[in-house]
Amino acid sequence: MTCYTPYAQLVVGESPGTYRVDGDVTDAQLLHLAKMIAQKRLSKGNKLGNPDEVHRCLQTLLLDYPYEVFGTLLLDTQHRLIAFDELFRGTIDAASVYPREVIRHAIEHNAAAVILVHNHPSGDPEPSDADRRITQRLKEALGLVDIRVLDHVVVGHEGYTSFAERGWL
Repeated sequence: MTCYTPYAQLVVGESPGTYRVDGDVTDAQLLHLAKMIAQKRLSKGNKLGNPDEVHRCLQTLLLDYPYEVFGTLLLDTQHRLIAFDELFRGTIDAASVYPREVIRHAIEHNAAAVILVHNHPSGDPEPSDADRRITQRLKEALGLVDIRVLDHVVVGHEGYTSFAERGWL
């Protein structure tokens, strides 16, 4: 795969996960290339492997939003990705999340499981009490239609927090 930008060229290396950039690259171009790679790794049909890699991809995709974005990774029964969608946009410190819409979206895509994700524009990925409450509500609501919540990942400039890794799910 080769990706052209106005000033640089991204070339995929011979072995998986290796890339070469030819030409001068600005920070903005590098971020754009990183987002393209993250989107490729989170594309339909890919089996989600290493949780840390998934978290880094999510962090890359949601890093520069000036407002909160809440989305889902929808998975099939084999935990292959069906879709990554941003469902709700909010303000600098909150986003309204409607369980009914999350359930409708998951059912429309025939998802067996979901990973919830949202960003914190402040950069601090520490979940709030509201984050924990909505996660519990979504877990209960999705459970009623046999859709498992595997994780809720909060990303920020300073890293990420996984509810599953903390034993909160």
